[in-house]
Amino acid sequence: MGRVNAADTGLDAFEEHRTTLTGVAYRMLGRFADAEDVVQEAWLRWSGADRTAVRDARGYLVRVTTRLAVDRLRQVQARHEAYVGPWLPEPVPTDFGTTVPDTAERAVLADSVSLAVLIVLESLSPLERAVFVLREAFGFPYQEIAEVLDRSEAAVRQLAGRARRHVEERKPRFDVDPVRRRDLTERFLAAATGGSIEDMLALLAPDVRLVSDSGGKAKAPRRIIETADKVGRFLVAVAGNALPEPEVRFLEVNGSPALLVLSQGTPDTFMSIEIADGRIAEIYLVRNPDKLTGLAP
Repeated sequence: MGRVNAADTGLDAFEEHRTTLTGVAYRMLGRFADAEDVVQEAWLRWSGADRTAVRDARGYLVRVTTRLAVDRLRQVQARHEAYVGPWLPEPVPTDFGTTVPDTAERAVLADSVSLAVLIVLESLSPLERAVFVLREAFGFPYQEIAEVLDRSEAAVRQLAGRARRHVEERKPRFDVDPVRRRDLTERFLAAATGGSIEDMLALLAPDVRLVSDSGGKAKAPRRIIETADKVGRFLVAVAGNALPEPEVRFLEVNGSPALLVLSQGTPDTFMSIEIADGRIAEIYLVRNPDKLTGLAP
């Protein structure tokens, strides 16, 4: 983009890049509300800046947003340590529709925002996470990332290599085929609502894990449940005590098919599965109401 017009309020240029800025901030922070706060702060800085000196609006805005996200990440990591029970990223709708027609590009975007990947990113340092997000999710060149973070290109390459190795070592090898995941999600729902422990166990991997996030604001396990027998019995028991007349919807969330249970039109429970070798290997359950507002109909 060329030099910004001095008479321009900057709003058009900002809105042009808002989706990218929000995407960077969300992948950095794992919570949409925090991402929106960062993007709003970036707007305030952009609107008060001398835009006649800005040659590349996108580069400037990404730099401001990323630095704000790094600062915010250091704050929220301390909050996570005091969080009640397991912490999961906030689920966000990701129906790319026709905006991302290329299959390969869709796969990259879906993977970069998947709950499994975002959970792994939690273990990176703020700078490593920033480099990984900008490089792997958005394809920024190393030189541009170096300018964003005010580091040398050599330092950025070192951070990128370390972050990539860390993610590859810890990232679970799940099946990302959306058709297969949708099919298993439907069978999972049928088994849970049907109350058949046998049908449920047939879908679960022997070492399946259930991770639930309530933040202490709703009823949910405060520890990870492991093994097919324990997870299966828990889910069937929970389904047997379901809400009166619950409404269940299928959504595309964080790049994958997922279930949303509503109570009187209000999101109550979000559930997403990861599969490996044809069976459910991981189940994510979010009941913290603060993390479900973005899924409201």
